[in-house]
Amino acid sequence: MTKQRIVLGIEYDGSDFYGWQAQAHRPSIQLALETALSKVANHPVTVVCAGRTDSGVHAIEQVVHFDSESERSLDAWLLGGNSQLPAGVKIIWANYAVDDFHARFSAIARFYRYIIYNRPIRSALLYRQTSWFALPLDADKMQQAAQSLIGHHDFSSFRAQACQSLSPMRAMYFIDVRRDGDQVIMDICANAFLHHMVRNIAGVLMAIGSDKQVLTWTEDLLALKDRSKASVTAPPQGLFLAGVYYPAHYGLSPHPIFARLPVDAKRY
Repeated sequence: MTKQRIVLGIEYDGSDFYGWQAQAHRPSIQLALETALSKVANHPVTVVCAGRTDSGVHAIEQVVHFDSESERSLDAWLLGGNSQLPAGVKIIWANYAVDDFHARFSAIARFYRYIIYNRPIRSALLYRQTSWFALPLDADKMQQAAQSLIGHHDFSSFRAQACQSLSPMRAMYFIDVRRDGDQVIMDICANAFLHHMVRNIAGVLMAIGSDKQVLTWTEDLLALKDRSKASVTAPPQGLFLAGVYYPAHYGLSPHPIFARLPVDAKRY
C-alpha cells in the first residue's frame, strides 16, 4: 500500500512530561502521541517534530508529521488521536502533507513565547505555565537590550554547554518584550534555536531588567562568545513553542506573528 504523510498541529502542557523526546521509563510527549496514533492507525507510528522541547516546556503549536499506510480521514486522526491522548496533550489540526514536507527540515522559522510572572508572590494558578521573578522588572529596558540580538550572530554565550548543534550561528528575526499587568512577555523568532537558547536569553534579560546588569550586557555577551560569562538559565515553566513557519506552498496557515518575518527569510 502507498504511504500517506500526515501533518498535525499539537498543543501540550509539558509539566507532567520529561520533554518531547521518547525515553525509557519516563513519560514524554512523543511517546504519548505515538501511542495514541498507533491505535488509530492499527500499526506502529513514528512522529517527527519541528523542534524538540525540554522537560516542563509547553507548546501552543508544535508541528509534527508521520507516515501511515492506513486509510483514515483527517477527522479520524484528529478525533481518534485525541480520544487516546492524555488531557495535557491535544491535536488541534490535521492536514495531508504536500510534496516533500518534513516537519523539521522544511521549517524556516520558529516562534517562542516566554512568560514571566513578575510580582513578590508566585502565582498559585499559573505556576505551571509561567516562570516567576519576585524583583520588579523594567520591560522597556529588557526590550531595548534585546534588540542587540537581532540579525545573524554567533550565539555561543546563549547555548547550553551540552548543546550538540554543529554551529552556534543563528538568524534572529525579532524579539519583543512587553508588560501585561503582572506578566512580562517575551516573543522571540529565529530560523532555529540552540539548546536552552531562549531560556538563556530570558535569564540575561531578567538580569538587565532588574538592574543586576547594564543595558549593553547582551551586546557584550555576543562579542565574548562564552557561555560561562552569561547569566543563569531561566526556568522551563514559562516557555512555549508558539508557532512554526513553512514556505507557503506547503499550505499550512502560519501564526499571524510571522507576517513580521523579513522577505528574504520567507524565500528559503
